[in-house]
Amino acid sequence: MNSIQTDKKKIRLLFVCLGNICRSPAAEGIMKRIVDKNELQDIIEVDSAGTSGWHEGDLPDERMRVHGDARGYDFSSKARKFRKTDFDQFDYIIVMDDDNYNNVKSLASSSEQVKKIRMMTEFLVQNAHHKYIPDPYYGDSSGFELVLDLLEDANEGLLQAIKKKYSL
Repeated sequence: MNSIQTDKKKIRLLFVCLGNICRSPAAEGIMKRIVDKNELQDIIEVDSAGTSGWHEGDLPDERMRVHGDARGYDFSSKARKFRKTDFDQFDYIIVMDDDNYNNVKSLASSSEQVKKIRMMTEFLVQNAHHKYIPDPYYGDSSGFELVLDLLEDANEGLLQAIKKKYSL
């Protein structure tokens, strides 16, 4: 069991995509399982949001939930819009593509806030040639499977980066 002093705050991760119904809730669900598997739930907290509020309050896209269920994931978070206050609440704000990056960056009010924004693909290990996590919304099931493959890979890489940075 990993230990951390109780007076230290949790490491907080926020995954961000456009609508918060496909990529970011999938990244959240995958990372929650990885955190649980590594017994780090007292140290790492995970959430997700979208740059638009179109789907606020909705469950993730049914197709993403079906593909996630097939891999044993629980994608059941409710969609919400990214807020400026998220910069104060989270240590990592992890976006899926350049549009998400630019939308989130436009809300930042300091260079410290901008430094929190990271591309999900920065953490890819096996699929490092991908420059962004594609939005599967308008595609077929192969797009959802690709996104899950990429998010599994990147989340494992992200956890390794966090473990190294915080000596976990």
